[in-house]
Parts: sequence; structure tokens; C-alpha cells
Amino acid sequence: MPIAIEMPKMTDTMEEGVLVEWSVEEGDQIAAGDVIAQVETDKAAMDVEAYDDGVLLKKVATPGEALPIGGLIAILGNAGEDISELITEYANRGGGSPSDSPLPQQVDAPSSDPVNSSSTNLHTKASPLARRMATDHGLQLATMVGSGPGGRITKRDVQAEIDRGPIPAASDRGFESVRISQMRKAIARRLTESKYSSPHFYLNVDVDATALITQRASVNAYLETSENIKVSFNDFVTKACANALVRHPDVNVTYAAEDGIIQRYRYVDIGIAVAIDDGLVTPVVRDAHQKSIALIAQETRALAFRAQERQLSTEEMEGSTFTTSNLGMFGIESFTAIINPPNACILAIGAIRDTPVVEQGKIVAGKRMSLTLSCDHRAVDGAVGARFMSTLKELLENPISLFV
Repeated sequence: MPIAIEMPKMTDTMEEGVLVEWSVEEGDQIAAGDVIAQVETDKAAMDVEAYDDGVLLKKVATPGEALPIGGLIAILGNAGEDISELITEYANRGGGSPSDSPLPQQVDAPSSDPVNSSSTNLHTKASPLARRMATDHGLQLATMVGSGPGGRITKRDVQAEIDRGPIPAASDRGFESVRISQMRKAIARRLTESKYSSPHFYLNVDVDATALITQRASVNAYLETSENIKVSFNDFVTKACANALVRHPDVNVTYAAEDGIIQRYRYVDIGIAVAIDDGLVTPVVRDAHQKSIALIAQETRALAFRAQERQLSTEEMEGSTFTTSNLGMFGIESFTAIINPPNACILAIGAIRDTPVVEQGKIVAGKRMSLTLSCDHRAVDGAVGARFMSTLKELLENPISLFV
């Protein structure tokens, strides 16, 4: 009898998935464990594997379609089997494919020069079918935004560009609807829940970064020649947070409202917010309190690289006990961050700035860095958060202590 392949639940927060592209064709012989398609979840693009042997009788879902958990993706079976009854069953219970009228996702007008588009398309990340469609219609892939993994352009993206037609003249005002990725949907849902269910309050300290700048330069001078490693200010902050959390375990917690408890962790796993095209992910540095700054630097670089390539596993993005978010590299001096559930706190890190300061009654040039702690008041009281920030400031202003 025919076998239904359904949209699997691939992450703990996943509610639906978008079929990115097929890895097989109808009529192919499939073995259990074979990758048959790629699906975009709320966290990453992942492979869908077959759990049974058989012939792929029908690809029910098409690239670009969003299906709920349990939605019908494809049907396996023996060649020539009747699958109409199975399709009707899923259609009747709402488990079939949703409407296939995806919104366009592009930024600029395509080129109408088929010669130029053909040569340019060879060097753009796209599926073979998308490349062929773009060349046939004289479109430039380089002007499109891909919805596939790592920004890869799919058939759906090219078809949306074809359907859209020429871009209106500048005098024609309007707007463009861009499909929200599964990751962006998840971010919107989780942060909305966090902001409105967790009573946030904020604590800010200004850190004298003079010693931190000197210590980092000294460490990098040694590491670059001995181990080819370079540490950032963020790595120092990560280590300082880890050490401060050990001293103040009441900040390293989760408020579990449904259980009526506060979970206090005996380990420190710090999530590092990393911006990618689709939004924000938080790869986790495990047991940061037990690691050196050099090792934290190595792990953070590797995690950030995999995040940009959409190669992080769900295990690498879940289970943090505390989160940091750094916008200093963009010149942002201070900001407040929304707590990353289920953490009770998140630290916002600003840029190191030149500022006049008073020392021994005189105004001198100083280096300062603003840190802002967002706290869930259900789990962390003001005095608890303030003591943590005082310790964090002390550690960063005396960074040699992080090596002891």
C-alpha cells in the first residue's frame, strides 16, 4: 500500500516547514535513510530522510510551500499503485499542501539582456532548474534574493520574478511583499512572547575599558605567534560573564511558571547572538566558566561561521542559561536587548568609546564601554542583578583576573 511522507517536527519550536527543494524525482527508487528533500525550519535548513523503501510515486509539495507538521510531502509505494485515496484522505483532514501562491522575494529589477544574464548566472548560487529558468527568461540571478539555504536561489524565487514582471517606473508608488522565513516567524513569536510575558527591567554600567584594551593587545600578541588565535573584546566579556554567573547563580536561572519554580543551573552555557540574513541565532558556548578566553574565541568563531553558512545543528543553538548581544562593531554605544527565552537575563554590549572622564579632579581622555543587563523581574530582583553587574564591571576593569 502507498506510504505517506509527512512534514516532520525537526525542532522543538517548529510549527511548520517550507520545502526548499527536492533531492529526488518521481519514479526514483528510494531506500530508508535517503535524503529526499530540504526543508527550512524556524532555525535552519535541514534534510528530510525517507523512513521506508519504495518508489517515489508523487511529490505532493512544491518548492516554496509551507506545510504544517504532519502535512503531506510525498508518497512512496510500489510502481503503478493507486494513490488517489491517500491524497483524498490528507486533503479531507487538512494535511495536504497549502496554497501555492508564494509572495515574491526580490530587491531589484531584473536584467532583460539574455546574453549578460546567461554569463552572470553561471557564478550565482542557485539550483540548476532556477539557473535554466533565469537564462531562458533573460533574468539575472544576481539581482534576486534566494529563499533557499545560504541564500541559494530556487525555482520558486525565479518564478516569482517572472510573475512579477518589469518593475514599475519610479513615479509609480507602491510596496513589495516579501515572504517571511520560518526563522523570522519564530523570532517574532518568541520575542513577542518574551517582551509581553516577562516583566523586563534594565541595569546599566559604564566600564573603564583602558586595562581591557591593553590586556587584549598583550594576549593577541602572544596568541597570534604561538597559536594563530585572535581574541576579541566580546570573548573577554563572555568569559567575564561566565565567571560572574558562577559567583551569582541567582542570575543563571530560568523562571518556569508552569511548574511554579525557578531553575538554578549548576553550569554556565552562554548564548552568543549572531546576526544572519534571516534574523538572529544564538549558538551556545558550553561550560564557558571552565574554558580559557582563547578556547572561547576559537569556539565562538567556529559557531559564528557555521551560523552564517546555516550549518548549525539545533543542539548548538539550544540550552543556553544566559545570553549576550553585541552591537559595538556597528558603533552602537548602548542599547537594551529583549530577553532570549528561557533565559532570565541578556547582556547588551556597546562599543568602546572615547569620552572625557574625571580622574583626581582633572578631566582626561578615557575609554568606556556601556553594558546593559535586561532582567526578567519574575526571577531576578534588582539587587541581585546589580550585584552581578558590579562583579562583571570589576572583572572587566581588572582583566588579568580572568586568567587566574
